[in-house]
Amino acid sequence: MNRSLITRTVTAFGLVVFAVAPLFAQVQVGVRGGAHWGTVSEPSILQTISPTLQFSPGPTAALFLEIPLTNTLSFRPEVAYIQKGVVINEGTTLNIGGFGLPIGARVAYQTQNIEVPLLLKATLSDGPVQPYIFGGPAISYTADGRIRSRATALFTTKPIDIPLTFSSTLNAWDFSAVGGLGLAMSAGPGKFFVEGRYEQGFTRQIQLPVVNLPVRNRGFSMSLGYSFPLN
Repeated sequence: MNRSLITRTVTAFGLVVFAVAPLFAQVQVGVRGGAHWGTVSEPSILQTISPTLQFSPGPTAALFLEIPLTNTLSFRPEVAYIQKGVVINEGTTLNIGGFGLPIGARVAYQTQNIEVPLLLKATLSDGPVQPYIFGGPAISYTADGRIRSRATALFTTKPIDIPLTFSSTLNAWDFSAVGGLGLAMSAGPGKFFVEGRYEQGFTRQIQLPVVNLPVRNRGFSMSLGYSFPLN
């Protein structure tokens, strides 16, 4: 992963936090972390010949601000790390002397992404437990990527990693929509929260000059986090 890019992004976000703090008395800063299960849309032209696509689990984490707009509506910009991708499992059973030996392979396409969601959050009730919904656009950049493969039979082989190069064929940028819901509860000066979100990408991840393959990222995440007022 491009660690210098991540460092610059987090540093810039931190400067924004301290810059807006004097302007918004009720601004909150928060952190969340959890898991993301990613996959991609499957082009109809490949559905009859391609293997079944499965969800690829990976980590996600974010820093964010929550800027009140009204009593129930707030603006929530984030800087997030998220692992996207997809898993392909293919296998068959080999009959050896009446014994069925399952053999196959697992191939995981994994990308490490820096993402900036710009979300609107609506709190649905004001009580000890506060349900909320949120949604908005997001733009992400792929800092690193790989294809990890394993063979399986009586045992599973060590993974073989092939690094990916993002150029004219593999798109490093992605524009997507994010939506979800959560529950927050007061804890000390701030709030603990748990939330789930779904993300649908709109950018084609594979760019071929002749064949139009609408391969787009999608997936869902579960996160736990904590936020507290800057004042």
